[in-house]
Amino acid sequence: MNVNEILSKVDHTLLSPSATWVEIKAICDDGIKYGTASVCIPPSYVKEAAEYVGGRLKICTVIGFPNGYNTTAVKCAEAEDAVNNGADEIDMVINIGLVKDGKFDEVQNEISRVKKACGGKLLKVIIETCLLSDEEKIKLCHAVSASGADYIKTSTGFSKGGATFRDVELMRKHSAPHLKVKAAGGISSLEDAEKMIELGADRLGTSRIVKIVKSEDKVNERGY
Repeated sequence: MNVNEILSKVDHTLLSPSATWVEIKAICDDGIKYGTASVCIPPSYVKEAAEYVGGRLKICTVIGFPNGYNTTAVKCAEAEDAVNNGADEIDMVINIGLVKDGKFDEVQNEISRVKKACGGKLLKVIIETCLLSDEEKIKLCHAVSASGADYIKTSTGFSKGGATFRDVELMRKHSAPHLKVKAAGGISSLEDAEKMIELGADRLGTSRIVKIVKSEDKVNERGY
């Protein structure tokens, strides 16, 4: 798999609470230059970023982030606001407390409501795998598959762990064929990115892959 194929599956991500517009604009520039699938940015920058890229790049943002315990009404309002501001893709965090209570029907219902609020835009559902048992992950694969969402996603990158090869493989195995998989958090090399894709990841949430490619470009430009 060549580098451009990997980059085409990357959601180039900057979700730091201290992110500035200068930094957001820079990752938009990099996303356009390197042909990433999208940039994933804080909701407060969506409108400005969408106007800046002018349709040259997909804009992704997050809702219920990073803890997922907002009410469903708030998540729906966040999603609707983001889409109205120009977001092409929405990454939502599930209510993990509901999972721990075994209320998978409620989780599925919330996802369905948020999907409706997205107005036809892509919805990716973050299940925060590092906080779950395998049984909970499998049940969530079934719930998300039935919810109308487009993707199931491993992690926020803000908890105690990120994507693992094992989780990507498990999620691909237990999700319906129409549901795509996004791996996010801790993807730090081209080799890891390629293996995630081989195991079934359709998207990668990472800030590091573009940085690696940019660094290699600079070395090649210098000739050493």
